[in-house]
Amino acid sequence: MTILITRPAPAGEELVNRLSAIGQVAFSAPLIAIYPGTDLPLLSQKLQRLSAGDAVFLLSKNAVHYANEQLVQEGLTWPDNLSYYGIGKSTSLLFQQQTGKNILWPEQGETSEELLQLPSLQKMAHKKILLLRGNGGREMIAASLTARGGKIAYCECYSRQPVKYHSSEFTRHWQQCGIKTLVVTSGEMLQLLYNLVTGSDRPENRATEDDNNGIDNKTWLLGCRLIVVSERLANIARKLGWEDIKVAKSADNDALMQALE
Repeated sequence: MTILITRPAPAGEELVNRLSAIGQVAFSAPLIAIYPGTDLPLLSQKLQRLSAGDAVFLLSKNAVHYANEQLVQEGLTWPDNLSYYGIGKSTSLLFQQQTGKNILWPEQGETSEELLQLPSLQKMAHKKILLLRGNGGREMIAASLTARGGKIAYCECYSRQPVKYHSSEFTRHWQQCGIKTLVVTSGEMLQLLYNLVTGSDRPENRATEDDNNGIDNKTWLLGCRLIVVSERLANIARKLGWEDIKVAKSADNDALMQALE
């Protein structure tokens, strides 16, 4: 199988290299690029507003990277008296590695739903909670913890921006490369991919059979095997029209390698 990895750098390139090392044919075409977030200069102030026992949530590896880098540049360290939570194992282990701090995460999976099942998060009355995340994203964690009594604050540590591709050139190139398997690690990227290939966000540029060997773009896209990282994402894919879908155990590259075996 020929595989297209759509996750951003550097994880996308790392996965391609690992696949190539075992003889798989894989390419990288990141659908989003990651930049420092607008709130980073405010991170230390936001941490100082928290009291002993309050909670900080690291909602991605990017949040860990940019937040820790910001504190290091300012000559600061993470407070010892706070409770730290990670969206999953890979994010949490990166936080431990970079900071030396203890952090809690769900044993199974890397989703908001699984994180919210942790026993210590069931009652959050009077606790202040700082969510370190990217721009936008799901509001499930904030809504659930608010309902449990928590007081939510945000810090946008990084920004996700779509990578601009020319729709027909992108589609033609990857069809000609024989792509049969797609790896997509977020709902945002899945929708970007679907819109890019089908032209569904540009009515005047809807896909046709033109020079794609008689196969229209949408048929090619939905005919590819799709590797995703959660059942929630799989459900989104089914609604868009995919049928051949496999759910990896988590979003880290180790789990994606297993899913691609």
